[in-house]
Amino acid sequence: MVNPLTVEIAGLKLANPTMLAAGILGMSGLTLERVAEAGAGAVVTKSLGLKSRSGYTNPTVVQVEGGLINAMGLPNPGIEYFLQGVQQTREVKVPIIVSIYAFSPEDFALIAKKALKMGVDALELNVSCPHAEGTGAEIGQDPRLVEEVVKEVKRGVDKPVFVKLTPNVVNIAEIAKAAEKGGADAITAINTVKAMAIDVETAKPILGNKIGGLSGPAIKPIAVRCVYEIYDEVKIPIIGCGGISTWQDAVEFMEAGASAVQTGTAIATKGLNVFKQVTDGIEAFLEKKGFGSVKEIVGLSHQN
Repeated sequence: MVNPLTVEIAGLKLANPTMLAAGILGMSGLTLERVAEAGAGAVVTKSLGLKSRSGYTNPTVVQVEGGLINAMGLPNPGIEYFLQGVQQTREVKVPIIVSIYAFSPEDFALIAKKALKMGVDALELNVSCPHAEGTGAEIGQDPRLVEEVVKEVKRGVDKPVFVKLTPNVVNIAEIAKAAEKGGADAITAINTVKAMAIDVETAKPILGNKIGGLSGPAIKPIAVRCVYEIYDEVKIPIIGCGGISTWQDAVEFMEAGASAVQTGTAIATKGLNVFKQVTDGIEAFLEKKGFGSVKEIVGLSHQN
């Protein structure tokens, strides 16, 4: 019997269309294994660079109405150290996607090659972090630079390359088209929305870095809009990300044009069970509506 939830993204086969978003629990091989066992169709690591990075000083996360604002500063142990741990935990039964960041196209390409030598299944280029100077959104706001980064990475790798986009731009579809032109195999939309919070008693910004990125339910309408706009402009698959915590959220993203969805902040409120809850809900929805496959609802809102 054919599994109606099975999807294929740029050659990667997923048993269901849910994925762990970058930066959430993707800190070691063991945590990735836990997420896979909980029902995620694929897992994405935290964003990794060439060298270890300590990140920003505390506080790095603040809870606000509708989600979280974080300014972690891309803390990570470096690509080689991290992936040695992942290599030792090959019990992960789903595709492993490594999120990488860098400060130049050449460094993106170098990190990509190091990652693929260690047996990962795909790469996600983080050109969208809203609070890391010299990388992230500073690259992702420039279509020419995005195209250059993707071309440089694709020149040296033979695995799928996803590009995670920032919503903090005037025209996200233009950036997506630049990524596609550079050779991207899929688009992930979106990363967090630039935001901040101030303590009214002290009149000081709460986060150590002052500015952070908002995630969670508050950004879902923005993310859905971004996916909808990108779908009309590119031919490569889109992975929706931003405020997904229920099966209804996931279906909304897919009807907007996403072939799969990533979940992050919802894990903090619902735990790892969120993946099974979402996939069970999608499956029941497909059966109720008479769809034979999740692929049949991708982009459905563009037909109405």
